[in-house]
Amino acid sequence: MKILARLFLLIALALGAIAPPAIAGDTDPLFINLTTDDQHRANMGISFGKNQLERGHPLTIFLNDKGVLIGAKANAAKYADHQKTLTDLIARGASVLICPMCMKHYGVTEGDLVPGVRVGNPDLTGAALFRDNTKTLTW
Repeated sequence: MKILARLFLLIALALGAIAPPAIAGDTDPLFINLTTDDQHRANMGISFGKNQLERGHPLTIFLNDKGVLIGAKANAAKYADHQKTLTDLIARGASVLICPMCMKHYGVTEGDLVPGVRVGNPDLTGAALFRDNTKTLTW
């Protein structure tokens, strides 16, 4: 039995060695799951997405968990730069979605959202997340 297990391990290692690396194509979509309300970390995620959008990658930013606070106009004083960048990204074709369950949890209302931010749902969010060749990152 040990010989068979070693044989399977060798085959798996050999196949792994010849498999092509996972490389992003020139226009592969990027889905950023932004869960933080930390100003620096949120800026990192949004800026990374902005840089990739400028390189031709369709961009979706999903404001999730505490990240929903960034999308609320009530927090404009704390997140002025973030909200300006999100608005600019939306104007340039990026999609910014927000988690409705998290909105409810943190007391964010739909009427308080930065213009252009859309409330996610399984179809809308799933379509962005599972688009062919999409790469994902989380902050």
